[in-house]
Amino acid sequence: MLNMRIRKHCIAVAFVVFGMLPVFIPGRTWAQTNSGTIQGVVTFQQGGQPLHNAKVFIVQLGRSVESDEAGMYRFERVPDGTYDLVVTSPALSSDRQTVQVSGGGSVTADFQMRIASRSEQITVTASGREETLLDSFQSTSVVGSIQLVEDSKASLGEVLDGQPGVAKRSSGPGSSRPVIRGFDGDRVAIMKDGMPTGALSSQSGDHGETIASLNLDRLEVVKGPATLLYGSNAIGGVVNAITSHGEVHEHPHPGFTGYLSGTGGTANSLGGGSAGLQYGAGNWLFWADVGGQRTGNYHTPIGEILNSQTQLINGGGGLGRYMPNNFFNLDFKYEDSVYGIPPAGEEVVHLALRKYDGRFTGGFQNLDSFVQGFRATLNFTNYHHEELSEENVANTTFDNKVFSYRGVFDQRMTGPLTGSFGFSGFHRNYDTSGEEAIAPPTNVGNIAFFTLQEIGFEHFRLQFGGRLDHTAYSLQVDPSPPLRDRAFTGFSGAAGINVPLWQGGAFVANYTHSYRTPALEELYNNGPHPGNATFEIGDSNLTRERADGIDVAVRHQSARVRAEANFFYYHMDDFIFLAPTGNIEDDLTEAEYLQAGSRFWGSELNFDAGLHENIWLLSGLDYVNAELTSAVASRTTGFITPSGTPLPRIPPLRGHIGLDVRYKGLSIRPETVMVGSQDRAFITETRTPGYTVFNLNSSYTVAGQHAVHVFSVSAFNLGNRLYRNHLSFIKDIAPEIGRGVRFGYTVRFM
Repeated sequence: MLNMRIRKHCIAVAFVVFGMLPVFIPGRTWAQTNSGTIQGVVTFQQGGQPLHNAKVFIVQLGRSVESDEAGMYRFERVPDGTYDLVVTSPALSSDRQTVQVSGGGSVTADFQMRIASRSEQITVTASGREETLLDSFQSTSVVGSIQLVEDSKASLGEVLDGQPGVAKRSSGPGSSRPVIRGFDGDRVAIMKDGMPTGALSSQSGDHGETIASLNLDRLEVVKGPATLLYGSNAIGGVVNAITSHGEVHEHPHPGFTGYLSGTGGTANSLGGGSAGLQYGAGNWLFWADVGGQRTGNYHTPIGEILNSQTQLINGGGGLGRYMPNNFFNLDFKYEDSVYGIPPAGEEVVHLALRKYDGRFTGGFQNLDSFVQGFRATLNFTNYHHEELSEENVANTTFDNKVFSYRGVFDQRMTGPLTGSFGFSGFHRNYDTSGEEAIAPPTNVGNIAFFTLQEIGFEHFRLQFGGRLDHTAYSLQVDPSPPLRDRAFTGFSGAAGINVPLWQGGAFVANYTHSYRTPALEELYNNGPHPGNATFEIGDSNLTRERADGIDVAVRHQSARVRAEANFFYYHMDDFIFLAPTGNIEDDLTEAEYLQAGSRFWGSELNFDAGLHENIWLLSGLDYVNAELTSAVASRTTGFITPSGTPLPRIPPLRGHIGLDVRYKGLSIRPETVMVGSQDRAFITETRTPGYTVFNLNSSYTVAGQHAVHVFSVSAFNLGNRLYRNHLSFIKDIAPEIGRGVRFGYTVRFM
């Protein structure tokens, strides 16, 4: 079995190597067909100065370039057709124009930009190619670099908490992780530049992610199954952290670009900063970034929460070469994090995480053939994690080494058809020792093949695709009691339709059939797990999960209104969950991983409207309802978890309403956040009361030809309200943060 897995990985790596041969063939030329150009100038509305490094994007082709020092941009080899152009730049407005290329001619489209709080967003995660949120088939949200500084938080879940359909699960600020539409843990894939992070945050409520948000270009969240492109553990959604050098450039920008950010705040003694620099010379691009952030114990209306401090240090660098038809880049990153877990008893625990990443990306592009491009990524992650006592003695250590690879072939648009196909996989070596070493050392291998296709008609677009996934677990030792190796093969498929309703409006519907392999901890855990507040008993006989679901959305984007209404329903067979047995082991509730039917349904509503040229109304609402649809009995005690039991840690009804009042570069944004009580609690949960919190955010933007400066001040929980997060493992001992003020500054220079 192991030899078979090794052969499969060798075959996949061979695909990568042979697929990238054009990168290393000097002087290779490619046949060109008659095609046209699109060009123009991007300037500021006031003064008319040229704008550097604005991103201009062709919606239908998924291609983008940046404007040069004179504000000029140019697309070459554009086939005849009608195209939508979108231009974006941090802290500035976006603009959209429609142009037509015919007879291989040249078309000119100029853009003027101004300071604005809302702009059209570009996403790459949902389909694997750049597209606007309006044109995306899946519901997606984007948090840009400016907002990441304004809303600087200790960890990834806290940063994304409050985004439509996203809540946070935590055992304190340092361990928070995003929960998408009620899906948590192994059902939400956390990626960095489209590849797995290699961290262990999915395995336990007290494990964190080492992603430093201050160093990112943006965070993208795909809500709903994204298994076609990202594997079976994306059955609930994807969070993709994207760096400024994580995307392929048609050509590198000349000279220096970069950023410098700083943040500080009260209520948790927040302090941090980050800096990044890119330098383009000819066909080469070099980059480096560094950052750090710390918080002390945070304060609540009932006092200080002990051992809730956090610290994160990170850095990295790399280089890339970008030619008209081929490219490659090398990147290295280091991340180090230490944070505390507020004690439920006398024991005080700190977690220390350290992670190294090395990555190679290469491929070819702009080819006049059925395959117009190929991109391959090889990534190695070495993750080490220690759980330390108050005396800094390592009680438990975790090591997770992951080699992952991914290759994607991009198809040239052939009539109405476009799309991509590819392969991915990983080999994981997992080992743990110490008091909480409750899963045996295990090797995990995965290989998958996928395709995602789109057909565009005059009045609608169709998208469909499939993925075949194989995952195998191989134990490195013979544990007692005996466990067995497992292997799973499954298929995921999806189909969707996007129908333009009016100018700026669209109706989108998707059907998904998703497959998930049981996670390592679900199969093999056996022992006390304080991070999840249970004595866990895994089951190496678990089967795969299967989910069938529908997503329906209506969207509208115009100069004065941005709105979206989403509804989703998922039915899951053999859903895996932790069920209590009624016994107590090591002062923890004993629980088994069992399987039963379940269903999730819910909605997200967002409505932003311009009441006046300088006054916007901002509002939103989201809700999830999830429960078991069949009863299941304990394997050891016969204890029955009945049908209709609500699933654990499901976020309650939540809404917000606020204003954005602007005067030139000044923005003042009062906000009210309202969260309902969560009475639909799992057997081991308690009810969580609802609450209302008032916040006041403000920023001042200074935009120039060579730089954009943003100063921000945010006052949160102005009423010093005592409230608790239903998704927190320690909600009964650690309420959420009290009244405080957060300061931020960032400059993006071009």
